[in-house]
Amino acid sequence: MASVLSYESLVHAVAGAVGSVTAMTVFFPLDTARLRLQVDEKRKSKTTHMVLLEIIKEEGILAPYRGWFPVISSLCCSNFVYFYTFNSLKAVWVKGQRSTTGKDLVVGFVAGVVNVLLTTPLWVVNTRLKLQGAKFRNEDIVPTNYKGIIDAFHQIIRDEGISALWNGTFPSLLLVFNPAIQFMFYEGLKRQLLKKRMKLSSLDVFIIGAVAKAIATTLTYPMQTVQSILRFGRHRLNPENRTLGSLRNILYLLHQRVRRFGILGLYKGLEAKLLQTVLTAALMFLVYEKLTAATFTVMGLKRAHTR
Repeated sequence: MASVLSYESLVHAVAGAVGSVTAMTVFFPLDTARLRLQVDEKRKSKTTHMVLLEIIKEEGILAPYRGWFPVISSLCCSNFVYFYTFNSLKAVWVKGQRSTTGKDLVVGFVAGVVNVLLTTPLWVVNTRLKLQGAKFRNEDIVPTNYKGIIDAFHQIIRDEGISALWNGTFPSLLLVFNPAIQFMFYEGLKRQLLKKRMKLSSLDVFIIGAVAKAIATTLTYPMQTVQSILRFGRHRLNPENRTLGSLRNILYLLHQRVRRFGILGLYKGLEAKLLQTVLTAALMFLVYEKLTAATFTVMGLKRAHTR
C-alpha cells in the first residue's frame, strides 16, 4: 500500500501530466488534421499540411487549436492516471529489482484499462468539442451545439443517455495495447542504452520515445480510427439513418471502411497521426524524464532503479 501511495508515484504522475500537456500544446494542430482525416471520410485532401491549410482558409487561423482546452484537460487527467497507476503497480510488483519487458507490458496494459474506464467520458466530450463548427464534406455528420464542457456532458446525457459518455470504450480497451506497447519498447530501449552509459542524453530520450510511439501507433491505428468515429458519435448509419453510438457498430465501421476505401482506408490519416503522436510522445518523455530527475534531485530523493 505504501508503494501505491508513495511520493515517487505522485512525482511520476505529475511529471507525466505536465509533459503530455506541454507536448500536445506544441503539436496540437497536427492532431486536429489527424482527427479530420479520420472522421470526415469525404475530405479530398490527404496530406497533413493541405488539411491544415484548408482548415485555416475556411475556418480561421485559430481553427487548428479549436477544442484545445477540453483536450488538454482530458490529456492531463488521463496521463496523471496512467503514469500514477503504471509506476505504482510497477513498484509493487518489481519491489526494487530490475524490471523486464514482459512485466512492463502487463503493467502498461493494466494501467491502460484503469485509465480508459476512468477517463473515456472526458475524451468523448473533447472529441465533439474539437469538431464542433468544423466544415465537413460528409453530409451524414450531424452538427452539435455545445456551449462548453459542462453543457456537452449535460446534452449528451439528456439526448443520448449516460452510456453515450463511454462510446468507443471497447476499441479503447483494445487500444490499451498502444501505451502498453509504447512503454514496453521505451523501457526496454532505455534499459539497453543504460547498459552502455551511465546517463541518457536529451536526444537519447527523444529518439527512443519517438521510436516506441511510432511502433505502437502503426500497430493499433485501424482501431484508433474506429475509436475516433465512435467518440464523435455524430455519423448516421445508412440506409436506416440511425445515429452511431454503440459498440455493435465496430465491425460495421471496419467493414465499411475497407469496402469504400480498401484496406488502406483503415490507415487514412496515419501520416498526420504519426507526425503528431511521435513528436508529441518524444517531447512528452523528454519533459517527463527531466522533470522527474529535477524533482528527485531538489527533494533529495533517490530515484528507484527498477527500469
